[in-house]
Amino acid sequence: MKRKLLRSAMILVLAMLSIKGVTQETQAVRTIPKWISEKGYWQVESNIKTPENFIVYFFNNEGTMVYKERVEGIKLNIKKRRTLMRLKKLLDQAVIAWEDHHAMKENEMLVATALKGSWVVR
Repeated sequence: MKRKLLRSAMILVLAMLSIKGVTQETQAVRTIPKWISEKGYWQVESNIKTPENFIVYFFNNEGTMVYKERVEGIKLNIKKRRTLMRLKKLLDQAVIAWEDHHAMKENEMLVATALKGSWVVR
C-alpha cells in the first residue's frame, strides 16, 4: 500500500514539474524593442575626435543602401530611446521612398532636421 502511494506521489510530482517547465518555456519569449524596424536597419558612422560629425546610412532588409546623410554640428546620443525612435521613423520613410523610385537619395537633411531639438546632446 505504501509503495502504491509513493509511486502515485512521484508520478504526481513529475507531472507537476513537467507542466511547470512547459509554462516557463512559453513565457521566455523575447520581445523585440520598438525602435527596431521591420523594413530595414540603420548604421551610424562617427569618430571620437569629431563627435559632432557623423554619417547615417539606411538599408532595407536586402542590404541595399536606400539613403545616406552626412550630418555636421550635432552630437548624436544613440542611447536615448527618442533618438532611436526618430531614426526608425526616418528609416521607414527612406525605405518607402526607395521602393517607389528605386534610387538612393543622399544628403537631403532629413536626419539633421529630425535630430535638432532638446533631446540631442550638444
